This record gives sequence, C-alpha cells and structure tokens, in this order.
Amino acid sequence: MISTWDDLVTAALLGTGRRTPPTRPRPGQDAAAALLDAAALRTVQRRAGLLPVAARDLPDAAPEDPRPSLPPAARRRLELLLADRTGSGGGAGRRGSAPDLVELLPQWLAAANSHGYRAPAALLPALLDAARARTDLRPQALALAGPRALWLARLNPQWKYALRGGGPAPAAGTHPSDTEAAQRVWQEGLFSERVALLSSVRRRDPAGARELLATTWPTERAEDRLMFLDSLREELSPADEPFLEQALSDRSRNVRATAAELLSTLPGSALAARMAERARSCVGLDRTGDGVPRIAVEAPHECDGGMQRDGIVAKPPSGRGERSWWLGQLVEATPLDTWCERFGVTSAAEAVALPVADGWQPDLHAAWCRAAVRQRDAAWSRALLGPATSPPAPEGSSWRDPAKLLSALPAAERAEWVAQFIATHGLSEAFRLLAVCAVPWAEPLGRAVVDALDIARDAGSYPWSFSGVMGLAERCLDPAEADRLEVLTALPDEPQDGTGAPGAVGYWAEAFQRLVGTLRLRATMRAELAG
Repeated sequence: MISTWDDLVTAALLGTGRRTPPTRPRPGQDAAAALLDAAALRTVQRRAGLLPVAARDLPDAAPEDPRPSLPPAARRRLELLLADRTGSGGGAGRRGSAPDLVELLPQWLAAANSHGYRAPAALLPALLDAARARTDLRPQALALAGPRALWLARLNPQWKYALRGGGPAPAAGTHPSDTEAAQRVWQEGLFSERVALLSSVRRRDPAGARELLATTWPTERAEDRLMFLDSLREELSPADEPFLEQALSDRSRNVRATAAELLSTLPGSALAARMAERARSCVGLDRTGDGVPRIAVEAPHECDGGMQRDGIVAKPPSGRGERSWWLGQLVEATPLDTWCERFGVTSAAEAVALPVADGWQPDLHAAWCRAAVRQRDAAWSRALLGPATSPPAPEGSSWRDPAKLLSALPAAERAEWVAQFIATHGLSEAFRLLAVCAVPWAEPLGRAVVDALDIARDAGSYPWSFSGVMGLAERCLDPAEADRLEVLTALPDEPQDGTGAPGAVGYWAEAFQRLVGTLRLRATMRAELAG
C-alpha cells in the first residue's frame, strides 16, 4: 500500500481508532506500530530526496568594541540579574523580604554605562532577549551591548528592535550622512534602520539629518514622514523652522499637527508669532466694572483654514465645546512671555494670580499648564504649581497636572517640592510625583518618604496600599540610608485592641527588611562596578 505523508499525518492526528492508517501491518503488529513504522520509512525517503542547497556567505566579522570589560564581580552580577529576569519577586501577592532582582536590572545597566563598560560577548544574547521582553530596558541595554548588538540583530529577526536604537557607525573624520554606507541604508534600508540612522545623524549633525530627510521627503509614506519628523525633536533649533513650515502644508493631518507642535516649542518662530496674535485677540485684561483688573476671554467663533494649517484641530473631543477647544489650543501654542506684556505684569506668578471672568479660569490655566510643559518654562510651571502645602484639588476637578509641571523644574527644586507635599499630605497622592524625581532621591525627599511610610505603619494602615511607593523606595532611595533604616525592620507586637489590618505588622516588617536589603545590595553593586 502506497501512503502519502499527508495521509500518515492525518491518521496520526485523528488516531488509529478513528482513521484506518494507510499501512499494511505485519502479522501480529497493531495499527499504531504500523503507522509509526511507515512514518519512519517516509521520513528517511523525504530526507534522502532533498537536494543540497547552496552554502550561504559567512557574515562579516563582528565589529570591535574598544570599551573596557566589566570587573569579574560585576560580570557575575549581570549573569545573576539576567538569569533572574523572570523571577518571582515582582508578582502579585506577598513578596517576602528578599530583594527583587528584576527591578534592579535597569539600575545596574545605567550604572554600568556610566562607567563606560561593554557587555561580555557571551552575555549579549541574554541581554538582547531581556531587552526584547522589556522595552524600558532597551536604551541602556543597547548602550551596554554596543555595536555588536546591531551586528547580532541583523542575524536574528527576534532582535530587530535593536536596529531602531542605533545606526551604522560613521568613518572617522566624516559626518554620518556623508558615508557611502549611510547613504545606502537611507535609500535602500529597512524602515527601522532608516529611523535609527536618522536619529544617529541628528545627534552628531542636526543640519545633516535635516538635509538627509529632505532628499526623500516628498516620496515617503505619511506614516513614515510622521516618524521621521518626530526624530527632529532632538536638537531642535530655529534652523529647522523653514523645513517645519513646509511640513505645515503636508497632506497628512498628523504630520501637520506634529510640525506645528515642534514649531510652537520655538518661541521665536513665525508660527508662535501667529498663534500669539490670535491668542491676544481672545484674551486680554479688563479694568472696567468694580475696578479690579481681571482677565477677559472671548473664545474664537470659528476655526479658519489658517488656524488649521497651523495645527489647530477643528473637531473637539466628545463632550467638549468647540470654542473652548480652539481657545485651549491657541493659548497652548502661544509663547508664555506674551502674557506678562499683555496683562502689564512683571512675572508669571502675577499673571496666574489674576482673576479670570465668566468661568474661563480652568480652560485658560489648563492651556497655560500645557504650554509651560511644552516650552519647559520653570517660572510658569512654578507659578501654576503653587506651594506644595496647598490642599490638593479633588480628583477629576483640577486643571493642573503637578507631575508634568514638576518635570519642567530643576531636579533639586522638584525633590524639595515633592518632599514638602508628602510631609503635608502623606503618600496617597504622591506616587506619580515621585516617579518624576531624579534618582537617587535627594536626602530630604528620601527622609519624607520613609517618615510617611513609618507613620502609615504606626497608624495601622493597610500596608498593601503602599506597595507601589515601597517599590519605588527600593529603587530610588540613596543606598547610604540603609543603616539609618535598620531600626524599622524590627517586628513590633500586634495591636491588642484589634485595630489595623490582619497580618499588617508582619507585612510591614517584611517590607522594611526588603527595603534595607535592597539598599545594601545596590551599594554592593556600586562597589562591584567600581572595581
């Protein structure tokens, strides 16, 4: 009986009880054994009938990486961190008192890069796998892996993400855009390789990157133009204005909007001037009435073609009025120094303190907040934030986003503001604020967080509500604080009056033990990297 491979596979999948195998069993042999014999025979026949394929050319040798190698202890630490990247510490439920190695890997990578080390060649595959699974690791992992990571990524499609993070190295003494290899990648490469090349050129030669992009701009797809345009955020300068002005007439609405956003971050641009002129016609100072000066608002009555060309989106989101939507976009794109001159005041704090007529304050101040973040204006961010001791607004009712406004302040001032906020209001509203603070936390901020955790424990609070802040503290507190915090690891007696959450005392003790153990491990890792 002649059987095909597909017949044998079908019989195996369905089972010999439901499908009679296309085989002829030997005397005493059952159907299943006969099926396996026939499959083995057909396998040999199929392999014997294969024709040899032409041998591929060997890849070029991996590039050299002249950076120093890791100290032996640091190399062993990296092996442990990569081996434990799927560890159990970060899962749900009770974590115990052991440090969470998974969460220490990003910090270890950043520290290793600050020393200028290269990753061991034998650990590159594990490092690339870890970064493939966690996008937050990619910038630091690829920096440590260096040029050999790109070499490996071109050989393994699973690591193609690495090609978006770096480009071909330029020849010595030349701009990246001048090399023949770079021009070939730009004209013929994969999209991810082209994005990586443009980003690489932009960091070294901003004008060269813009000129490279201009050579193919008219023929690019809309979605590609958007990604390429976003690459210009880095090193953005007034020299980019003519190119971005041309992009305001792009066929794609998203490209036009991105070009307008970039231009609005250049206070001296023509677009910023046009937006300021429109905004001044809508917002001014009214000194009539009771004699108290107040800001008067007359929102736009239409969104004309010029406004839309400059990035104003005509259709508002569901539930938002058209006029307030247009006004917010105009004010957001207006240089903030426009308003002090417009209102006759000398500082952002004076402008923010002015009363706003007819209930327009939430819309106007929300637009100022977005403008302060976009323009990285510390004075306006400081004025809009207000003192950290002020009562926080109820959720959903505030026009402020303190975390975003804090990002425009210097790191030391940011930490001091959050420390005062925590000392006044506790930790319930502080998680997002802590996430924008520089690591390691400055001493006043670290002390405020630990004191607030200690107060929450003494108050019998549910400890699980503070697990997120405790996790941040493990990663962000200065390791030098470990000895001072040792006293918090003791296991106190359970309250006799029945107050507090069941098991809370043990959980708090474990949490503080893990905190101290993690800080000491981070200190050890620092010492290992220092060699």
